[in-house]
Amino acid sequence: MSLSLKDIQSARQRIAPCIRRTPLSPSATLSERLKTNIYVKLEMFQKTGSFKVRGAFNKALSLKPEERERGIVAVSGGNHGQAVAYVARALGLRSLVLMPESTPRNYVDATRGYGAETKFASSAAAAFSEVAEFERQGWVYIHPFDDPLVMAGQGTVGLEILEDVPQVTDIVISIGGGGFAGGVATAVKSLKPAVRIWGVETEGADCMAKSLAAGKVETLEAITSIARTLGAPAPSEATLALAQQYLEGVTVVPDSEAMSSLLFLLERLKVLSEPAASCTLAAAERLRDKFAPERHVVLVLCGGNFTVADLAKLAPA
Repeated sequence: MSLSLKDIQSARQRIAPCIRRTPLSPSATLSERLKTNIYVKLEMFQKTGSFKVRGAFNKALSLKPEERERGIVAVSGGNHGQAVAYVARALGLRSLVLMPESTPRNYVDATRGYGAETKFASSAAAAFSEVAEFERQGWVYIHPFDDPLVMAGQGTVGLEILEDVPQVTDIVISIGGGGFAGGVATAVKSLKPAVRIWGVETEGADCMAKSLAAGKVETLEAITSIARTLGAPAPSEATLALAQQYLEGVTVVPDSEAMSSLLFLLERLKVLSEPAASCTLAAAERLRDKFAPERHVVLVLCGGNFTVADLAKLAPA
């Protein structure tokens, strides 16, 4: 599987009429806290609340007419399912999303609200195994990360970062299956190779960190982190290769630090992220010795699909 800067630039032209160009802002509060220049890419304000529509639109808009008629199917217990459902509604396609039974109700309701049919499996692994049957029936599968068109769409975030902060030296980005980080890293490193890309996972959703340590794809037996939208059981061979090529490393933080960072971002920046996004701040705290005062560090807040009920349940007393 190949992914190039040209692929990402083409994706940007293709999806531009369909997505938001999300804001990127400097943060005096975070800059003072970390003693460097900190910026936040507010991708949580993207349509459906996460970056996922970028890749889903790029894949769907690339389909042939006869493929569009068949409908699109996805596997997701979170943001990817909502994105595929939204894209299908926008383009007049039918959609089906296979979900683990443990999927939070707000994700199920949002996915159905965009018009998708939902089907439940016992686990994420079971849902992934079932999708092949729907492909045999003619549905077009939009993989959450292991697809060059999906990764190219996600990589358009990198192009926006370089335009808004041309002096950027470091990017801190979340990893689920690795397609988002791989796409952004491909875009950024192709244009500005000196920029350092720092991956982040949470304990219990750390398949990329384990795979990098092993030098091969490792599969988690279960996802135990509260950061459910980081819940890929394993990276793919392609996303692992991109991580090996481009990432400085992957910092794994506990859920408690992701939640503390979430509350700090809510109190001080007035944005409610999800733990899969706020973990970038938690990682930056751990990496602070890597960031000299003259660095320019972008934290990507990739999603904001976290409910007030979640906050009340998970926030420390």
